Amino acid sequence: MKRGLLCAGIACGLVALCLGLSDGEAAIYGYTDVDGVLHVTNVRSESAPAGSVSATAEVAVPTTAFSVKGHTGYDPLIREAAEYYSLPVALVKAVVAAESAFDPTAVSLADAHGLMQLRPHTAAAMAVQRIHDPRDNIFGGARYLRLLINQFNGNVPLALAAYNAGPSAVERAGGVPPFPETIRYVHRVLRFYHRYQ
Repeated sequence: MKRGLLCAGIACGLVALCLGLSDGEAAIYGYTDVDGVLHVTNVRSESAPAGSVSATAEVAVPTTAFSVKGHTGYDPLIREAAEYYSLPVALVKAVVAAESAFDPTAVSLADAHGLMQLRPHTAAAMAVQRIHDPRDNIFGGARYLRLLINQFNGNVPLALAAYNAGPSAVERAGGVPPFPETIRYVHRVLRFYHRYQ
């Protein structure tokens, strides 16, 4: 998928995920410029800058702690996997931050493992042989994320929701499923994505 299409998909996804603000939430605003570059910020403007190709979107994001540091020893692997699968580096890093807080030994109650929290059946489908190996796990997670973005026509919030809740849940809901955990997860990844750009 070309970079412009991916960025447009992210912007469209932000519009699709628009939610009303409430106490304890902040907003993220985004637009895609004429070069196809997605700009995401927490500063509201009355209109997208001249030459932008999509309207500014507002997404409610909880302001609860986002304490994961911006730089990790896994950055070279994250960059390599992101470039291999034509994904924004900041997006892959945001998923790692939200999933495991950069802990390669992390195991969830749902039996998800490693930096990108892959379940064994997903890891096997993504040809991951060593689920706790940082390289295998990041490449497997990036491959899965790329497949989900393709499946949901470039809509990154829907792909993120599918990464969390499964593609069938997104298809059944016709959008981000109304699961509090999934909604929080999508917000959290987008917040990290904004931070890491």
